Amino acid sequence: MNDLIISGGEVVDGTGAPPRAADVAVRDGRITALAAPGTLQPGPAAEVLDASGLVVAPGFIDLHSHADFTVQDHPAADTAVHQGVTTLLGGNCGFSPFPVADAAALSGSAGFLASGMEFRWTDLDGYAAAVEADPPAINLATQVGHQALRLAALGADERAATGGEPARMRALLAEAAEQGAFGFSTGLIYAPGSYASPDEVAALAATAAEHGMLYSTHMRDETGALLAAVGEALDAARRSGVRLEISHLKAMGPANHGAVDAALAAIEAARADGVDVTADVYPYTASSTTLTSRLPGWAMDGGTARLLERLMERSTRHRIAAELRARFGRDIDPAGVIVAELPEGPYSAFVGRSLTDLAAELGADPADAAMELLAAHRATVSIVNHAMAPADVATVLAHPLVSVASDGWTLRPAGPGSPHPRSFGTFARVLGRYVREEGLLTLPEAVRKMTSLPAARLGLADRGEVRAGLVADLAVFDPDTVIDNSGFADPWRLATGVRHVLVRGVPVLRDAAATGARPGRVLRRAA
Repeated sequence: MNDLIISGGEVVDGTGAPPRAADVAVRDGRITALAAPGTLQPGPAAEVLDASGLVVAPGFIDLHSHADFTVQDHPAADTAVHQGVTTLLGGNCGFSPFPVADAAALSGSAGFLASGMEFRWTDLDGYAAAVEADPPAINLATQVGHQALRLAALGADERAATGGEPARMRALLAEAAEQGAFGFSTGLIYAPGSYASPDEVAALAATAAEHGMLYSTHMRDETGALLAAVGEALDAARRSGVRLEISHLKAMGPANHGAVDAALAAIEAARADGVDVTADVYPYTASSTTLTSRLPGWAMDGGTARLLERLMERSTRHRIAAELRARFGRDIDPAGVIVAELPEGPYSAFVGRSLTDLAAELGADPADAAMELLAAHRATVSIVNHAMAPADVATVLAHPLVSVASDGWTLRPAGPGSPHPRSFGTFARVLGRYVREEGLLTLPEAVRKMTSLPAARLGLADRGEVRAGLVADLAVFDPDTVIDNSGFADPWRLATGVRHVLVRGVPVLRDAAATGARPGRVLRRAA
């Protein structure tokens, strides 16, 4: 007997195939059958979800998330569930909550993501146990980050790995792989990962390849040297044989708009040459990260504690500000750098306002205002950075090799700060704006970019399609009304139009309301 039947819907199965009318049966957490409408007979205890006028799709897989740092804080994961997301991939941009050798150093490095996280574990097994002690509503897949590996092996210093340190990083990466991590990631604009040479990265990518892992990279540059950064990533994949995922492909700064065309051409050429490479994108023209990522690399030598010491030295503070100022007008517009979140302090009222606004208040220039902001708030300042062209976003989103991914980490439906709306609306925005309103993508193609394409990149053979035998992670939505409601000025608004969401066959959203069920778990890559 079936536990649940979704009846009357149009199935968009995730493969890119056209919609078809079918009922979907679920038993013991898996899809048992797709059948002509009205032909499935529910058992006496089976639940029937009415999908008349709705689309039944695989649950969306967010290939680029930082929710591994926030899922313990809010395991209900409301912002993801209301978009139809059933699996999040964490450990991106080089940031992961394991391995842990120095909890204070790791906390400092990822402070803009991990507020309040205590790091009471050393490895993936310990982290997974901590997450599953209060299970989430959705699934979490993991990667191991280069930042965490470097901090564990050699700390936050600006130098090359020497002696036994490269072997130590490779051993920690292999241990994470053996415990089920899906990938290895770099964030080459973030210290200390930015201190690594291409050879160091390629060697770690080779270890990832040996274990069948994905290599995800936030590249070394997304501004004027974008194409060189793409070349470095592709070279690492050629040298190592690893599967490569270029994270949130974009071109930052007006002088660089349009460069995504050449970046995509380089990706296509590499694939034709045998490199297994794809990319992902979020459907917004602003990024979000830590303000420290805009500083010169030397300023972060030794980590955030040393940065704060440098900010107390007048001449060094002026030097940091001068190097930041030199980027204004080239690839950073201070009026487009918005304070998103920061610890309580003297400038808390400037959340939601720009560096230019803060500078006017202080009677200083924006670079000096940034120094004051960092010094006053313990170098833990999240920003939203408006710097991309709408045409570039559309170009990347439309490309068949590109998955949809959020790059978000906010899971709570309400809270302090002014977070990026991508945490609340990425998947609904693609379906509402880029499918229904603009026709940039067909509905089957958009769903493929959210389901079977990311599943294939991760090697998740039992998810990503609506097919008998697969895990019943499913999203049921209204194609005529699904939309994102979160904006930069008013981000704390959930997406609407997703009616039902199942995780392992259990409804976590029913009739657009959270059920309170927590069937999610930390997924492990099969060895």
